[in-house]
Amino acid sequence: MPRINLLPHRESKRKERKLQFMVALGAAAAAAGVAAFAVYLLYGSWIDAQQHRNDQLRAQIKLLDKQIEEINNLESAKQKFIARMEIIEKLQRSRPEIVHVFDEIVRTLPEGVYLTAVKETGTKLKFDGVAQSSTRVSSFMRNIDGSQWLRNPGLEVVQTNKGSGPGSSFTLTADQISAAPLDDGSGPKNRAVRKASLEASR
Repeated sequence: MPRINLLPHRESKRKERKLQFMVALGAAAAAAGVAAFAVYLLYGSWIDAQQHRNDQLRAQIKLLDKQIEEINNLESAKQKFIARMEIIEKLQRSRPEIVHVFDEIVRTLPEGVYLTAVKETGTKLKFDGVAQSSTRVSSFMRNIDGSQWLRNPGLEVVQTNKGSGPGSSFTLTADQISAAPLDDGSGPKNRAVRKASLEASR
């Protein structure tokens, strides 16, 4: 029976399988590299797209912040303008009042009372003057209490003059009655008051 030596055949098969394995390993490595590169490019594109969206959002946020700042500035300017308009409107409404007040001061002064100074602080009036007697001062206060434009008379100082002439020096205060309320004047009462004030000033 002849004998066949299979060692060379097995060795060639082993080398062939080893070569196939190396080729398959190389192909797998190449495929893995290609896949990794594709994934890298995909994630890179996603990151770039997200970065672009973030940049757009930042730009929009900056634009909105600028618009909000402009709105706040406009609101502040609006409030200042409204405050100025209210002051101007108040001054326009109260313009004839000072005429009535001075006219009323003249009406309420009894004989024998002379004013040396009149000071206005808001709606508070302060009178400095000289009276022939304290009775004249009391009469002046009663006239103020019954006035249409003055009220709440209060005597601060009264002293008898010694050596500087007859009579007494006095200081008293009174509140001015305003016919120009600070509201919008839309109510019938305010319109009637304003109409009466305008008719009285004509």
